[in-house]
Amino acid sequence: VQLQASGGGLVQAGDSLKLSCEVSGRTVSGYAVAWFRQAPGKEREFVACFSRNGGSSSHADSVKGRFTISRDRAKKTVDLQMNSLKPEDTAIYYCAASSSVIWSARATPSAYAYWGQGTQVTVSS
Repeated sequence: VQLQASGGGLVQAGDSLKLSCEVSGRTVSGYAVAWFRQAPGKEREFVACFSRNGGSSSHADSVKGRFTISRDRAKKTVDLQMNSLKPEDTAIYYCAASSSVIWSARATPSAYAYWGQGTQVTVSS
């Protein structure tokens, strides 16, 4: 499976952005798809994900109420709508997929076998 992340950019605090992760090579069904982010000098951090069957979603506490993950089976994309952006949201955002991750490990980067190339999000104050 191949993942292609897009939609990043430079915005001001309080603005919105929508990231998209296009999944190719396989159907989105049966794969958990997640968004992670990594700021300079920091470890990769879980942002949000869908479960393998698409029935459950999860968001990190730091983005809850501001970010929303959604999936479009027809377009084979998993999107991340980011509202009320803050400077601390500045990072490279990656999408990842796994056919075997268990729900309790959903926030663990090593549980995902497939990764996209990342898209830069910069939020100025």
